[in-house]
Amino acid sequence: MSLSRRSVLTGLSVAVLAAPVRAQSLEPGRVPVSISARPIASFEPGNPTKTRFGQLIFRGGLQLSGSHPRFGGFSGLWRSPDGARLVAITDNGFWLTARVARSSQGKLAGLEEAELAPILGASGKPLHRSRYFDTESLAIAGGTAFIGVERTHDILRFDWARHGVEARAQLVPVPPAAKRLPSNRGFEAIGVLPAGHPLAGALIAISERSGREDEPTTGFIIGGRQPGTLQVLRREGYDITDLAFLPGGDMLLLERWYKPLRGVGMRIRRIAGGTIRPGAKLDGEILIEADLGQEIDNMEGMAVHQESGRTIVTLISDDNFSTFLQRTVLLEFELTQ
Repeated sequence: MSLSRRSVLTGLSVAVLAAPVRAQSLEPGRVPVSISARPIASFEPGNPTKTRFGQLIFRGGLQLSGSHPRFGGFSGLWRSPDGARLVAITDNGFWLTARVARSSQGKLAGLEEAELAPILGASGKPLHRSRYFDTESLAIAGGTAFIGVERTHDILRFDWARHGVEARAQLVPVPPAAKRLPSNRGFEAIGVLPAGHPLAGALIAISERSGREDEPTTGFIIGGRQPGTLQVLRREGYDITDLAFLPGGDMLLLERWYKPLRGVGMRIRRIAGGTIRPGAKLDGEILIEADLGQEIDNMEGMAVHQESGRTIVTLISDDNFSTFLQRTVLLEFELTQ
């Protein structure tokens, strides 16, 4: 990452992160989109042969740009169990679906068969024309998609297996305390506890930041055997931006900080599955930390899948629809433990 780009990001990203999405055309239905992909060969440009970063091994990445003005702003991510398909949501109410293409060396090469489609409300009206426009988090499990909506602090359920992007939203009841979260600090991270966990099938929804700078943030266990609340410890100004579950029930937390004179940073923590229960204060080991010395941007989406017994972690960034100052990057790692 060049010094010139670092200077632009650190000097201007505060305005970008807070800026409203620019006005865009409202094309109905599925829209094919052509996606250009520039390979990211090294995660740390200053040390191009380095591949291990904490407990993660860098497998490859892409800088993406799309042919449609709705492309960008990705805040939630899912990959199919075999990693072949990708679903992402934008933070203004659109689905992106695509097939993941690989090079002959097995590296990420691009996204093909890509389509954008509006996320539909219960009446069939697109969410971007409703109060539920601020879609920030995504989980797909058991044929059902769940989307967390910031500002209104709602969770929406979709029959993904039957209808895909044409599914219509159904509200999931949330605890009254969830409605008291800060207006722009809501459900940035949601996931479904996997089979084998004592609370399997319950939704976990975690606020980006429910209190002051380094206070714990609030999470909710919704549905299942033991609904309730929990807290996630926060340090060094990191906010929660996504979560994903490992097959054994451990939870990965994606976190991000922003500082005007330093730009952005990200890290991933691993939370032991056995500690996830009502009343818990969650914390865990740091698997990776990165800043603008590495090929990151405003990292907001994370997905986990398995390939030949290996655990693959995929991250995507939210460019806030500002392609001049920020990028959409898709990064792939292998978890070493």
